[in-house]
Amino acid sequence: MKKTKLGALLAASAVALSLVAVAPTASAATCAKKTTVTMLGTIKIEIQDQFLAAVKAYNASQKCYTLKSIPGDRKLTFLQNVTPMYAAKNAPTIMYTLQEIPDMADKVMDWKGTKLVKLVSPGLLAAANVGGKQVGVPSTAEAFGLLYNKKVIADAGIDVSKIKTRNDLEAAFKTLQAKGKKAMHFSAIWWSLGAHFTNIFHANAGKTHEARLAVLDQLSDGKKDLSMDPVFKNWLATYDLLKKYNGSTVNLTDTEYDASIADLASGDYGFMFQGNWTEPNLMTAAPGVDFGIIPLPISTDAASYGNDSIPVGVPGYFMIDAKQSTKAERDGAVDFLTWLYTSSAGQHFVADPVTKGGMGFIPVYSGFKVQPATSMARDIAKYVGAGKTLEWINTYYPAGLQETVGKVSMQQYFTDKISAADLAKAIEAAWKGSTKTWRGAAK
Repeated sequence: MKKTKLGALLAASAVALSLVAVAPTASAATCAKKTTVTMLGTIKIEIQDQFLAAVKAYNASQKCYTLKSIPGDRKLTFLQNVTPMYAAKNAPTIMYTLQEIPDMADKVMDWKGTKLVKLVSPGLLAAANVGGKQVGVPSTAEAFGLLYNKKVIADAGIDVSKIKTRNDLEAAFKTLQAKGKKAMHFSAIWWSLGAHFTNIFHANAGKTHEARLAVLDQLSDGKKDLSMDPVFKNWLATYDLLKKYNGSTVNLTDTEYDASIADLASGDYGFMFQGNWTEPNLMTAAPGVDFGIIPLPISTDAASYGNDSIPVGVPGYFMIDAKQSTKAERDGAVDFLTWLYTSSAGQHFVADPVTKGGMGFIPVYSGFKVQPATSMARDIAKYVGAGKTLEWINTYYPAGLQETVGKVSMQQYFTDKISAADLAKAIEAAWKGSTKTWRGAAK
């Protein structure tokens, strides 16, 4: 993901699916006694029930290990949850995170040489490789952008393939309103604004990976004037457009997520800015209705970089504690994750739609026999296959940055409490002095 185009990497992974044989898991191994392996959380709350069903099936499939999920406090960050556990000498064996990977690198196991690592393309491992140590393995690939209710959009006579500019998007919004529908549910939830919506700017800020990281360098050095950046100005104009056509009640709390699902599933709304992780919830709320994803254009020029692409990346990596766990616990952690991604039963939990008890993940491990069958997953696969993907620069955000920006300045601008100039200055202030972990600098 760092130096090789992500679309090509994912496409290469897809080609490899039929070429690589999957080694059996260690679940058939014998053991002197049963070992309990703990995991903090359940990947994501949206697919918690499906993940716990997978855990139950794994526990019943072998006699050596019992996997146990430890619920964390959703009001706290990953580090706020895990730091006290380490201090109490009670660290979980398996952990799942993204931005905090550099903070955890010295505490977790090196995955190098394991079966799972050999089944993933190097580009999808890169974000969890710290100083040559493979500290994590990926869960899936995800994408975000403009989600839409396919029935609502079709009934309104809108051809989403013709939405190539910000002006085209506004025209679609006006068409929906003329048909008696609400154009957009624009979520003010902090993590959507702080991680995903800000990434729309950063992913478009440069045409190469190095150019995008150079923007982070400038922000860290306090030498970036966002108010003078043409891409930032375009991004801000798109932010204003989504605010203008937002038909939902502004909600700054975590209950906003469920409200957004209900709105898009209701048939009263056309679009929503979110990611494909919402698809299991949307399918549950509106059985039989298909949902899609298209790029969020941030320019009035159809030829502008990024207007035709969606951000695709790895949402999180599994890490295994190496400081407080026993060898048996680490073996069990590896065994569970290997079972999840290589066994037939595990793959069904990973890739099947939520309506069939799965998590609806897009496979990133070679040798996958179960392919995604949902509408949005197929849409994403088309963008990936065409190389129309944008980088997840939010992967490189310093720990806590997305909370600082999302919960404060981005929400303040959403609710018209600060000006555009204030927002630019607030984002600059949040970045200034950040350790350049994206350059390999130590925390």
